[in-house]
Amino acid sequence: MTPRYLTRFDSNRMSSLLTDVLVIGSGVAGLRAAIAAADCADVLLICKGDVNKSNTFYAQGGIAVPPLSVPGSNEAHIQDTMTVACGLANIEAIREMVTHASERMKELIDWGAQFDERDGKIAYTREGGHTQARVVHAQGDATGRELMQILVTQVKRHPRIRLFENCFVIDLLTHDERCVGVISAHPHHGHQFILAKQIVLATGGCGRVFRETTNPISATGDGHAMAFRAGARLQDMEMVQFHPTALYVAGASRALISEAVRGEGGWLVDQRGHRFMSEYDPQVELAPRDVVSRAILNHMAKTQSTSVYLDVRHFPRGTFVRRFPHITQLCAQFEIDIEKDLIPVRPAAHYMIGGVSVDLDGQTSIPGLFACGEVAATGIHGANRLASNSLLEGLVLGERTGRSAGCLAASVRSSTCSPRFENAIVPVCEVKIDFDDLQQSLRSQMWRNAGILRNEVRLNEAIRSCKVWARYLTRRVLDCHQGWETQNMLTVGLMTATAAQYRTESRGVHWREDYPEMNDQRWKTHITLIRHEDEIHILR
Repeated sequence: MTPRYLTRFDSNRMSSLLTDVLVIGSGVAGLRAAIAAADCADVLLICKGDVNKSNTFYAQGGIAVPPLSVPGSNEAHIQDTMTVACGLANIEAIREMVTHASERMKELIDWGAQFDERDGKIAYTREGGHTQARVVHAQGDATGRELMQILVTQVKRHPRIRLFENCFVIDLLTHDERCVGVISAHPHHGHQFILAKQIVLATGGCGRVFRETTNPISATGDGHAMAFRAGARLQDMEMVQFHPTALYVAGASRALISEAVRGEGGWLVDQRGHRFMSEYDPQVELAPRDVVSRAILNHMAKTQSTSVYLDVRHFPRGTFVRRFPHITQLCAQFEIDIEKDLIPVRPAAHYMIGGVSVDLDGQTSIPGLFACGEVAATGIHGANRLASNSLLEGLVLGERTGRSAGCLAASVRSSTCSPRFENAIVPVCEVKIDFDDLQQSLRSQMWRNAGILRNEVRLNEAIRSCKVWARYLTRRVLDCHQGWETQNMLTVGLMTATAAQYRTESRGVHWREDYPEMNDQRWKTHITLIRHEDEIHILR
């Protein structure tokens, strides 16, 4: 059902490259990992598109950093993260992230990052799920852009880092149960064989598996899928976070309306102007994201509407424009005047909590393979991610993962020869595949049956469809980016639906209408998936 490799290749007939550390992905985690690894090793950083256009670039939200001036701020941040994680959090990983938050922030400032200030000091704001104001922003709602600018500059300046853009990594190569390299495709150089002493996966998320998503088109779960094919263990794949407020304009791509809008006092109202969140949670608009997403979905059904609305008309004139310049500009593109009009919003897939299972150093179950950022499952987020913890996780654990991979690579002697890798796919037929149609069908199926509200019947339908479509592609020659991405999306979709069907309870972002209660006695545990005889095997 799931082929080991997605393309034909023979390493003896391909151009080859050798590096100490190969980092795949150019978001905050990948960039920070590359910088750290380069302290003691040569690094090759690969991204499948423009280095600046990762999920990080589009991040409007901030970085959760406990203010040093507030007594007990670290412990409060740890506790808030644990609470939102609904019993599945890894306290050791959370403590590592929070403890090193200020260190990573100071480092960014030393490199030239400029964060929003109030009265000459860094301005801290509060977002959903946080009991204190601890979220730092840049340019109001462009924190991701600021991070990318600073980190990309550091990468390009570093003499031990090479950057390859527009290079698609198709598959990981393993030998003697160790990850030793990758097969990649470049528009000018064709298929390439890249050997590395250590490989770091930092490929980001997979929001494009769902019809409604805030993610860019690159978020197709490539890292999740290639790690699964290589035999790595994946964890918590049922845990997909849906952001409550994506701009909803029919016919347009969904764009994120930051959590910070509600943190600054924005109201959620329905088409009658009724502020409805008090009917669903006492924290109203500042409830955790999973609570707000379900509340919006339920209220849309109750009022038979296609969206709800963010109301910021009560903000003092000019305040919203200064605080959220990019959101203001985005709304203006659709002729929405934020000082006069309501902003139509609805939930959308936003962040993949599940991923490749790793330890605190980013080491996966396969020697030679590390992972960090959204592609990794560290246990920090458990069953639900606290707002603005993702960029912090990328900075802190990206640095630790890169340092671990770099030090290990520096201690390993280079081999004078490498094994031959080849894969000869024999196509069953040469029927032309409409990848656009297949992706749209998959995304609709996943949104409808494995989205915010789930049940046995819907999940079984999603699993059946994914298997049928995957079988249709299996053993065909996929020789283009869209073909490889489609197979990756199908693999991720199947893993997500399979884990969701297996977890017969509701916890955090995973909500089963047929099992609405949380069951700690049976399910206060992680679900681990691994490839076995081309099928998904579930471990407890």
